[in-house]
Order: sequence, then C-alpha cells, then structure tokens
Amino acid sequence: MSSNDVREDSAAVAREGKKSKSAFREYAESIVFALLLALFIRSFIVQAFKIPSGSMIPTLQVGDHILVNKLSYGIRSPFWDTYLLHFKKPQRGDVVVFIFPEDRSKDFIKRVIGIEGDAVEIRDKKVYVNGKPLEDPHAHFEGDPPERGAFNIRDDYGPRSVPENHIFVMGDNRDRSYDSRYWGFVNLNDIKGRAFVIYWSWDGTDRWVRWERIGDLIY
Repeated sequence: MSSNDVREDSAAVAREGKKSKSAFREYAESIVFALLLALFIRSFIVQAFKIPSGSMIPTLQVGDHILVNKLSYGIRSPFWDTYLLHFKKPQRGDVVVFIFPEDRSKDFIKRVIGIEGDAVEIRDKKVYVNGKPLEDPHAHFEGDPPERGAFNIRDDYGPRSVPENHIFVMGDNRDRSYDSRYWGFVNLNDIKGRAFVIYWSWDGTDRWVRWERIGDLIY
C-alpha cells in the first residue's frame, strides 16, 4: 500500500467521522426543538388533563382525558400565575380548569355559574342568578336527601355577590362536587383555560376504552 493510499484512507475516515457528528448534531437539534415546541404548546396553547373524580358527571366521566385551550381567555404566564394579555372573560356555562384556591398544587375543573357582579343563590338545589332561575341543563343530582347542619350550603346557599375579577363555579354532579359553595370564588388569574374536547377515555376499573366518548366536544 502506498503512502497516497494511507492518506486517502485517513481522509475517508475523517469524512465519515464528520458525517457521523453532523448526523448526531442534526438528531440532537431536532429532539431539542421538539421538546421546546412541546413545552411551548403545553405552557401557552393546549394542555392535557385527566379527570380523576365524578364531580362533573355526566359531562365528564372518571377516566376521561381532555384538552384545555389555554388561549381561551388570553395569554397566561406559566411563571407568575397571571395573564399577560386578556382576550375575554369566562362566561356562564364555560367548563374551566383552574388552580384550586385551597391547594395551589392541584388543578380543578368546574362549570362557571356566576361571573363578577352576579348574585348567586341556591334554594332547595335550584340555582338562581340575579334573582332569576338559571337555565341549568347540565345539572345532575344523585337523589340524596338534603344535607343538614354546617353543610346545608350544598342545597341552600346565599345569596352572595361574585367579587370583581372572580367567578363562582360548581360541578355538574351537584351532590358530589366540592366547589364554590364550600370554599368560595375563583380568581380570574388562576384560570388555566377552557376544556373543549375529550381525546381519550377509559373506565377506571377494567380499562375498557370508551370509544363513543373520544372526540366529544365539551359544552
């Protein structure tokens, strides 16, 4: 083998090494970009949540996996728990995910019943807003007898006015929901977004897929 052959072989090895490094760099850059894009989408645009309880039955079942539009009401900072820009405010009937006021490490999902300035009252489980019966097609009752004593606010509440920049929320499963009747109002800055679709669902026991629920819009 001549010295020229040795030099040519060395050059070929060097080129292959550069190609390998270049390919590795491309893969690494693609992975980093994909992770940053996913983080951006989750932080500012859409976030997935799983329903762990029956407080929103029948609208949402235990084991439903939902997507929440984080741009529904504005652009919210994931770092300072406040909105950088507001588009609009939640309306009665919206299903929203928010930071639980009593434990900020948890997220809750409920339906908006009252907005700022509304007077909310419950009489014998019937909801009244500003003195008028609320159209309440999503309300569900288990048929339990009325609660008495310190917890009769489940069936009889208020009237109480919703403060500025707050909302009053309730679960659709009225007899099985821990909501604004018990712990108060939700600050608008704590709202993460509006739930809009079920993208996956299975029951909590046998993990049977509920195909009929996948793709259902949330109203």
